[in-house]
Amino acid sequence: MTDSNNPFMQEAIALSLHSMRTGKGGPYGAVVVKDGEIIGRGMNEVTSRHDPTAHAEMTAIREACQSLQSWQLLGCELYTSCEPCPMCMATIYWAKLARVYYANTKEDAAQFGFNSLSIYQELALPIERRQLPMDQLMQEQALVAFEEWQNKADKAPY
Repeated sequence: MTDSNNPFMQEAIALSLHSMRTGKGGPYGAVVVKDGEIIGRGMNEVTSRHDPTAHAEMTAIREACQSLQSWQLLGCELYTSCEPCPMCMATIYWAKLARVYYANTKEDAAQFGFNSLSIYQELALPIERRQLPMDQLMQEQALVAFEEWQNKADKAPY
């Protein structure tokens, strides 16, 4: 496969065009691949689902997890039409994907009004310098759940 002829990236790009052209959402598409087979497809459906988490990568990961009946995607690869946003990157790490291939960069997206770059920059700041005010409440009471989790015999390890 050459860089310009990768069938998995071609599918991700086709999904991005379909999402935009059908009014489902922005121009983003993604597929999850395991052992040379697509096990999850996703396109941006943020506006049509009224769901800010309905990014292409998120929906492809959700479908792949259902396909494998697992919350971990060990040995899987993600092909996405654009470099993932911070939310999707966090999910990629949680799902333990082996590799990510992307077409457009976050800088490319910013040129067209999709600015996940600003979220990357915001998250790099200390909490007290971020635009979104955050205040810690009731830590002592909340720690009870973590303490019980630590002693839970039948927990699924993360």
